[in-house]
Amino acid sequence: MKHIIGAGSGKTRRPGKPREAPELHRPPPSAGQVSADPVRNPPADQLVRSIPEASFVTVDPDLAGQRLDNFLIRLLKGVPKTHVYRIIRSGEVRVNKGRAQADTRIEAGDSIRLPPVRTSERADEKARAMAVEIARDGAASTVGGYAPSREFPILFEDEHVLAIDKPAGVAVHGGSGVAFGVIEQLRMARPEAKFLELVHRLDRETSGILLVAKKRMALKNLQEQFRERETDKIYLALVSGAWPGNKKVLDKPLQKYLLPDGERRVRVVDKDHPDAMRAVTLVKVQSAVAMAGRAFSLLEVTIKTGRTHQIRVHLASEGHPIAGDDKYGDFDLNKALQKEVSGACLKRMFLHAWRLKFTHPSSGKRIELLAVLPPDLESLAAHAITA
Repeated sequence: MKHIIGAGSGKTRRPGKPREAPELHRPPPSAGQVSADPVRNPPADQLVRSIPEASFVTVDPDLAGQRLDNFLIRLLKGVPKTHVYRIIRSGEVRVNKGRAQADTRIEAGDSIRLPPVRTSERADEKARAMAVEIARDGAASTVGGYAPSREFPILFEDEHVLAIDKPAGVAVHGGSGVAFGVIEQLRMARPEAKFLELVHRLDRETSGILLVAKKRMALKNLQEQFRERETDKIYLALVSGAWPGNKKVLDKPLQKYLLPDGERRVRVVDKDHPDAMRAVTLVKVQSAVAMAGRAFSLLEVTIKTGRTHQIRVHLASEGHPIAGDDKYGDFDLNKALQKEVSGACLKRMFLHAWRLKFTHPSSGKRIELLAVLPPDLESLAAHAITA
């Protein structure tokens, strides 16, 4: 097992924000692929070994601010989470020579004592094996709790930020019945990376630009930009019907609720509702199109607040649901689009995170990212426009 030792205690500061002309980044010609390395079969006595002595880890500045349990789970790859929590509760893990709780926030320069632990030397090999399996048989075939190692098409990357083009159908993180997501797969694919965290979220069914921070300073800076509405996020959405040109701003509060089976949903409520969350969406018609004898509108949608399912619910509340939306959409229309045979067909929701502008957390330069429509949506849009 390898211990990551902090490299120093430098301080970070938020840089100024000169408003230079945005630098437009487009995806490279080739996309990332699932790793498919073969797996060795070492003797059984080599699968697990003991770390016989306690060791000490110094917290790097880029890892400061996170919970102790999350820090240890990331550090002790191959050690079951139940064991990680057990050594914290028992006091075997010490922070600066003192006992600590699982939710203790670690700081740069903290000295963390790790007790002797048992760790699987085949953790990475299992991940590679699952990557082979998922490439061959699909994600539903995976079992055992290990995320398959996977890279994604890169739109921009430096030492602070990674921007990928997330495909539809992939969750951004594990949870709620999902064993793993983009962030877990990236961590498996980049075991040398000390810090990889999601800056924001995308729905599982939504494709397009997703930002990942590679340093804690970058994470805090970028998340503050999102909170203060200093970023510009533009989506492309195909909706049923002709969107009225004068309907440019949707300022409708939203409320989260649960269906009887426990599934999460969102709806528009009155601004005086006790659970109301303000949500603002800007809409611009890019083109009016027709397909299968029906009218559709291709919209450029900018969100000024990042509420769950905000775009989907706002557009549906105006009587123009997103094509292919299986939660808030027109289900009969979705079925008709899936069976379209005179041209392209639609088997997923037509919502794509198209453009994103933000200020680089280190250089202060304004960055503009572009993720072109994936082939399935591009072919549908082209067919609809020419129909």
